[in-house]
Amino acid sequence: MTTLIVIALFGLVAQLIDGGLGMGYGVITTSMLLTIGLTPAAASASVHLAEIGTSLASGISHWRFGNIDWSVTARIALPGAIGAFIGATALANLPTDSASGWTAAILIGMGAFLLVRFSRPHVATKPPSRPRSRFLAPLGLVAGTVDATGGGGWGPIATSTLLASGKLEPRKTIGSVSAAEFAVAVAASVGFLLALSDSAILWPTVIALLIGGVIAAPVAAWLVRRLPTHILGVSVGGIIITTNTRIVMNALEAPTAVHVAGYAAIAIGWFSVLVTTLRNYPRRVAEPEREPVG
Repeated sequence: MTTLIVIALFGLVAQLIDGGLGMGYGVITTSMLLTIGLTPAAASASVHLAEIGTSLASGISHWRFGNIDWSVTARIALPGAIGAFIGATALANLPTDSASGWTAAILIGMGAFLLVRFSRPHVATKPPSRPRSRFLAPLGLVAGTVDATGGGGWGPIATSTLLASGKLEPRKTIGSVSAAEFAVAVAASVGFLLALSDSAILWPTVIALLIGGVIAAPVAAWLVRRLPTHILGVSVGGIIITTNTRIVMNALEAPTAVHVAGYAAIAIGWFSVLVTTLRNYPRRVAEPEREPVG
């Protein structure tokens, strides 16, 4: 029971962070489930089943705040769902040992992506405009595939790419991608349910994640205006890298000395990036960028 409460709290915190960054729920919760011993397929399946509810609640919250461009949502959701189904089927059929290292490596990449993305400012180089299908379709396909295979990645890839393109205003980007995530979660869940036996799905874990995420979703839509997003993004990125590095090192059977050296390098690098971010992005600078996201 205590473990389920902790999982629910992780789901709540992950959804709050996801609401602040437009990404993070999948990578945070999957990293946590891998750490407590779930297989990559079971962890990703549990997260995506929970995300059916959390993404629906998040989408409704963004809709009520007027943050969704439904044309963009529709055009990125379908290829995202196709990619998610393919990724879920592939992960479920990988040997457990291979899958653990593969999933952790993807999550480390997502953590590094967050460090880079949030350690420097986003500057739109183009006026906001509605992105075209030829841009959204491959973006959704890649993001959906990585999301299901790695247990997270839809937000880090889809949201960040759209933000960097400058093709859509930030709040519409966050809301549209969050709404499309419902289709991605459903498709990934169907893939896992078809490929895994029912006994491989830990339903109490799914319910705990769902409860925490649904409680946090409407709060996140309000809280996003007050969170220091750059500091939060860099902090989460470092946590994800540190957590999954242990899994990769164990899979490679690295000696203790390599573990120590690896963690020391991560700590120094993470601390350096965090200090630089704190110096370059004081609250008075970060707030104007956060304002339109909610």
